[in-house]
Amino acid sequence: MQYVNNPRQTRLIDPFENILSPLAYRQLKIGWQHLFRETVLELMPVEALKKNFDPTFGQPTKELYSMCGLAFIMEFMDWTIPEAANAYMFRTDIQYALNLDPENQSMSERTVERYKKLVVEDDLAAQIMNDITMALVEKLDLSVEVQRLDSTHVFSDMAQFGRTRMMGVAVKRFFTQLKRHDEAAFESLPESLRTRYQPSAHLLFGDVKKDAESRRLLRQQVAEDMHDLIERFSADAKHNARSTFTLLVRVFNEQCEIVADKIEIREHPGGDVVQNTSDQGATRDGKKGPGYQVQLAETCDAANDVQLIVAAIPQTAAESDANAVEPVLDVLTENDAMPKVLFTDTLYGSDENVQKCESKGVEMVGPTPGQKSGDAYAINSDDFVIAEDSHEVECCPRGETPLETIRDDARETTLVVMSATSCDTCPQRAECPVKCRPDGNYEYRFTDKQRRLDSRRREEATDVFRERYRKRSGIEATNSMLKRVTGMGRLRIRGSPGVFHSILLKVAGWNLFQAARALVMRKARRFTLAAG
Repeated sequence: MQYVNNPRQTRLIDPFENILSPLAYRQLKIGWQHLFRETVLELMPVEALKKNFDPTFGQPTKELYSMCGLAFIMEFMDWTIPEAANAYMFRTDIQYALNLDPENQSMSERTVERYKKLVVEDDLAAQIMNDITMALVEKLDLSVEVQRLDSTHVFSDMAQFGRTRMMGVAVKRFFTQLKRHDEAAFESLPESLRTRYQPSAHLLFGDVKKDAESRRLLRQQVAEDMHDLIERFSADAKHNARSTFTLLVRVFNEQCEIVADKIEIREHPGGDVVQNTSDQGATRDGKKGPGYQVQLAETCDAANDVQLIVAAIPQTAAESDANAVEPVLDVLTENDAMPKVLFTDTLYGSDENVQKCESKGVEMVGPTPGQKSGDAYAINSDDFVIAEDSHEVECCPRGETPLETIRDDARETTLVVMSATSCDTCPQRAECPVKCRPDGNYEYRFTDKQRRLDSRRREEATDVFRERYRKRSGIEATNSMLKRVTGMGRLRIRGSPGVFHSILLKVAGWNLFQAARALVMRKARRFTLAAG
């Protein structure tokens, strides 16, 4: 049976005022707990959670607003399940935040685990994150017109194995399941094969020498063992559908290949491969290692008291930042938080992404990736005077009129032909990218994309751009503080559903802390003005 207590229903007498000292009660009223109780608690997705329980039959559930709230709080407070259960029963400030009576509260660890599992399975974290963030933006009347975008790496609760050990653990996990369900098939395998994978995962291959040749031979041996097992059991309907066997096949295909009937180890399997058999959602970033990442769009308007993260998209670590702009813009559009200016770093700043932003009315400000076109020349396509509508080149940087302009609209290419008279005597000839033609005249071919990139690079070389772009660096501090305050640097869980759930709620919790800080700042400012 569903038990729901509407948090909007106010009490005539607040029981916490009688059990706390005046100082403690005042601190509670200006803390994040009061903001949570006043603004956030009613946003918990109780209607979605209610669907897991019969409306009339059975024992009453725990109060659903408080359970949704506890599932949220335990993430950004970085609590274990026992810590969350104890906080529900013993911590007065948490009881206040959850709109509970400060007495006779009971909570088992199993109940916390059950409700958290329901929130994860119903995929409610994104809804919680978006609803809370936009409510806080509205409450604080923050500007979202200027934002900055960056990603940060997140480690899940998994061991970091090398390739050989990870492949060996995949074999070991298959053996464990095989022995449990078909001991006869397990015993039929060669004893040397079974013995090789008998030690625990962390002690696996511990007796092998550490020199390069020994490691190479061991990896080759493991690859051949995997191939033999796949060949042996791939046609066995009793085992070929088991999760450990499909994982074994996946790891083999990612790490190995068969060339001329010979098993070879892939030299560079890439980042989008299994990193640990216990967390198959984790991939590898070439610089930061295995795990996950999250794309964060944060406000950075100087008029705001504090800055909030208005979009968060969890991803696996192998995802490229270059592909993140469009999904982030979609989330911002859905939340009605589209900026006018978006600061990014180099990885996001491709011409394609700039064009996508412009199509949505957003100015992307960030360094241009890649090598400069025509690095050997001081003059580039941006220096030519071109009519925007017709793409006709009106004159070169020295003011000389070209002989002709040939435009290819299909390929978005422009060819400008300059006379030999103009170019031969030009004092900037060595700095100009024009090339001599067989007829003695000169030509220069460039694309619309090249011209846009040249224009951006010219702008990036100015002091005005550097001063403007300084705002982007502030998100690095946000990334650091977010990990330190909420524990997002290394999560307590593994597996993409749980990891994504945790990341989103930790980001929402960070926004809650920021909003509470802003309210305290405003109250102090009002007090100062009144005193003055």
